[in-house]
Amino acid sequence: MQDGGFLRVRLDLSYDGGPFRGWAAQPGHLTVQGALEEGLEVLIRRPVRLTVAGRTDAGVHARGQVVHFDLDPGEWLALSRGRDIDPGAALVRRLRGVLSKVLGGRVGSPAPLRELAGAIEVHSAVPAPAGFDARFSALWRRYSYRIADRPELWDPLTRNVTLWHDRPLDDKAMNNAAGRLIGIHDFLSFCKPRDGATTIRDLQHFSFVRGHDGVITATVQADAFCHNMVRALIGASLVVGTEHDPYWLHERLLAQVRDSQTKLAAPHPLVLEHVAYPEDHEMMLRAERTRARRGFD
Repeated sequence: MQDGGFLRVRLDLSYDGGPFRGWAAQPGHLTVQGALEEGLEVLIRRPVRLTVAGRTDAGVHARGQVVHFDLDPGEWLALSRGRDIDPGAALVRRLRGVLSKVLGGRVGSPAPLRELAGAIEVHSAVPAPAGFDARFSALWRRYSYRIADRPELWDPLTRNVTLWHDRPLDDKAMNNAAGRLIGIHDFLSFCKPRDGATTIRDLQHFSFVRGHDGVITATVQADAFCHNMVRALIGASLVVGTEHDPYWLHERLLAQVRDSQTKLAAPHPLVLEHVAYPEDHEMMLRAERTRARRGFD
């Protein structure tokens, strides 16, 4: 139970970001948050505001997204409709049905929109531990990014989640460069700053692995990411992989400037894979420390 008598609910979900104008609700545009909040409003019978672990750009996917929202305890119990079923399980089942209508059943919708049923999948809904905040309690977020750097690797069946790069990449140089950025730094050169927010982040893992199929998968993990940070890091790494200069990425970091050399990689291969949280009893303390460290971010 949260302050004020509300019960905080944690949702774990995944989505195909291709059809959406990003996570954040925007009037007149189809977004993941907008669709979810519309579905929840149908079930709860009032507006519900979601807080997300990591906002994703237009076209970016999520396999391990986390959100929270608050309900009156009576609203939570009412989800079972008097049946002997867990309210969270009932919410997941009912929300799946409502989302299929929100995304795929609108009268007069164009064909592409009618085919969006299943683009958002909620996997679980549970009461959150005391002090839980989907955004500020998180320890870290991990993203992946797939790159096919030779035409013979360009698979039409995975084109919506893979970058087709037309020049061979030196993945050893990319890993050399990526390793130089690990740690706590000011990533201003790779971020779109928000007013009053810090661009200091703890980059915990950054690597490129070429699989047996020849496709390169980048993995990027940090305590949090500022706006456009992952795509800017990948974009700069593609320059390194093409020009074979392992020092350029670090030079960009030290320059502390966002300019014409800041290139964003395409959004469609980017996937939010996982968000990690501390033990239940540490949720509130983690959230308080994160808010204090990031200010208004």
